[in-house]
Amino acid sequence: MGFGGVFLLFTITTLISSSFAQTCSTYAFASNKIFSACNDLPVLNSFLHYTYNPSSRTLKIAYRHTNVGSSRWVAWAINPTSQGMVGSQALVAFQQSDGKMRAYTAPVTGYSTQLQEGDLSFPVSDLSATYSNNEMIIFATLGLQNASTNLNQLWQDGQLSGSAPMAHSTSGDNVKSMATLNVLSGQSGSAPAAGSSSKNKKRNIHGVLNAISWGIMMPLGAILARYVRVFQSADPAWFYLHVTCQTAGYTIGVAGWATGIRLGSQSSGIQFTSHRVIGIILFCLATLQVIALLVRPKKDHKYRIYWNVYHHSLGYGIIVLGIINIFKGFDILNPEKKWKRWYTGIIIGVAIVSLVLEAYTWFVVLKRKKAATAQKMSSGSNGHNGYGGVTNGRV
Repeated sequence: MGFGGVFLLFTITTLISSSFAQTCSTYAFASNKIFSACNDLPVLNSFLHYTYNPSSRTLKIAYRHTNVGSSRWVAWAINPTSQGMVGSQALVAFQQSDGKMRAYTAPVTGYSTQLQEGDLSFPVSDLSATYSNNEMIIFATLGLQNASTNLNQLWQDGQLSGSAPMAHSTSGDNVKSMATLNVLSGQSGSAPAAGSSSKNKKRNIHGVLNAISWGIMMPLGAILARYVRVFQSADPAWFYLHVTCQTAGYTIGVAGWATGIRLGSQSSGIQFTSHRVIGIILFCLATLQVIALLVRPKKDHKYRIYWNVYHHSLGYGIIVLGIINIFKGFDILNPEKKWKRWYTGIIIGVAIVSLVLEAYTWFVVLKRKKAATAQKMSSGSNGHNGYGGVTNGRV
């Protein structure tokens, strides 16, 4: 056999050996641990070995993640309530700076999670992790007494910053790393894409409605009231435009708020406290604004100045809280970055327009005051004193 034949045989042998090495069925644990079943997970060089005990309803697992560097974290999770990341109960592991492995549990309550340590919704025992030859393994025993035998599983990896897990990639295989697992039959299947679920559609609808109402319509209505009224020819058209814009924004905002409340009631155990609290405050303040319009005093009423202070303060407060809450919503939904950039661009554009109009408004106001003062002085020096008498002739 010539050199070419030897090289070809060596290549084929290497490829065959590699292919067998990358399947879970031929893997032997260094600790001589044995599991009754295993699955080759479809992405991220990952494998799950497990033994399910039907009598005690416990699941003994070993999650293997190969071709992973020491500066990365890995995680395997079960989502007992739904498919997708939010609500999942994770086992996390990484190698610390001193070379020791850290393994801990982390409930995932939002898309912006930093995988903080915490108790899971089911008991976990015998939790440990190893790292050798660019392979990280998590061992654990899960108590699934209150869980179905058909599980939604997820697995991930990401970069470390010191001893803190950073966000994983939001593209490629990292958004495909989910599947179902039947621990009785051993069958594993692909989970539907997160965006296809009705709950995620509701989240997207909730986000769009609130971005339009609190984030665009409300600021636009304030701009109309603040700057269009400076044009005398626009009175009273500016007022009706302002009311129309704010009423439409409030109506859309109420729909978005109601969708959020509904989502909260359907997501037991998942809470975005600050986002929820700000949303409730926004709804209450905006409702007060609508009621205030119904009791608005006339321009010459002695209480009108106090109503103006109340109305303006509440209005600007609603706009600020609305924009803050929209960015919190972006962090929760974690959509493609372009959507957050687009909205940020819109807000920056609105702010620039407001600054230009503010400068123009002050210019017009000061010019009118100067003209009024000049006219008054001209009237006073044009043959009339302050009491209506002629100053340059005999009375």
